[in-house]
Amino acid sequence: MFPLVCELADDGIDVTVACRVLNVSRSGYYEWRTGVKSGRAQQNELLAKVIEKIHSESRGTYGAPRVHAELVLGLGERVNRKRVARLMREAGLQGLYRRRTRGCTRRDPAADPYPDLVDRDFTAAGPDWLWVTDITEHHTREGKVYCAAVLDVYSRRVVGWSIDDNMRTELVTDALGMAILRRKPVGDGSTVLHSDHGSQFTSWAFGRRLVEAGIVPSMGSIGDCYDNSMMESFWGTMQLELLDSRKWESRTELATGIFEWIECWYNPIRRHSSIGMLSPVDFEARHTDPDQDH
Repeated sequence: MFPLVCELADDGIDVTVACRVLNVSRSGYYEWRTGVKSGRAQQNELLAKVIEKIHSESRGTYGAPRVHAELVLGLGERVNRKRVARLMREAGLQGLYRRRTRGCTRRDPAADPYPDLVDRDFTAAGPDWLWVTDITEHHTREGKVYCAAVLDVYSRRVVGWSIDDNMRTELVTDALGMAILRRKPVGDGSTVLHSDHGSQFTSWAFGRRLVEAGIVPSMGSIGDCYDNSMMESFWGTMQLELLDSRKWESRTELATGIFEWIECWYNPIRRHSSIGMLSPVDFEARHTDPDQDH
């Protein structure tokens, strides 16, 4: 289009008008005409390199919103989100988009479930007010790996987790034990733990661990696809960013991958739109010290 702009300009048509009619940028035209890149073009080249670095360091998972947040909140850059999205498109970069997934627990028909104290309201005014928990599974060439996790609703932080080659009750009691050890809940009933009706969560051993820690149990309604939606969202994120990212040869390899993803990426670094584009660790630090700059 630039040669056509040149022809129109030679015929006496204003360059600005010609560029608008042909839907090309005037700065791009002058860059083509003179061979000298505009200041804006040079800035875009530098910004594109930073964007590519952020995208790479996010393991290829960040889309424009999180890349923009990293530029603004992490690096202090002043840049428009639409500009970031355009540069990402031009560079062929895009984020991963979560698909919905479900846990893998099975209900014990003979068990007496706990009441639903959450009623789909997955909000909390502070840390350790509401935890959610569930189990997921994934294949390796060696066999399945099962992972139980406990998530703090306030910050989306994984406060406890465990991995095993089976779904016995120890899988969930170990994850709960880690959460209790790390967070040290007050034990006066101010912490609620919400789960589905899986037999592991209605077991005597799991219930005893809750009583010992002074944690109040809660269970969603049977057959409700939204009864533990926050955990399902978390599993979907892990599925997309980690589990489906490669073929896993052994249980040990996948267990190591889960550990590294939770402790080195998800909790301390990964930005979440639901908590102001901060990581769970940074969000909790701001709760502890509201004046801290992140």
